[in-house]
Amino acid sequence: MVSVVNLVLMGVVIALHTLIAAVMTRFFRLRLKTQWGYILYALFLIPLVLFVSTLVFSGVFGIGVDLGSPTAALGVMIGMPLALGFTIDTLYVPPPEEYENLPNSR
Repeated sequence: MVSVVNLVLMGVVIALHTLIAAVMTRFFRLRLKTQWGYILYALFLIPLVLFVSTLVFSGVFGIGVDLGSPTAALGVMIGMPLALGFTIDTLYVPPPEEYENLPNSR
């Protein structure tokens, strides 16, 4: 039986994963000068971080519900937050080129 607390905690973990994916995507967009560079890093490094985080939250802390299969769990805990975080940063946050360069504080 699924409890309300487990559902709420799982929602919090999914929101945290989305935030992590958005922040990491933004970091890669700012640091890497090529267009494909941040996409490749986002597609390979962010899922690794989310996978480790999923193992910690579901294994050590026991947060989450039984989704029936490992594929569904990976899709909900890694795939959906990765897609949401990448979309939020790419579509709703202005690109780094639009910001004016700030003067050096020397």
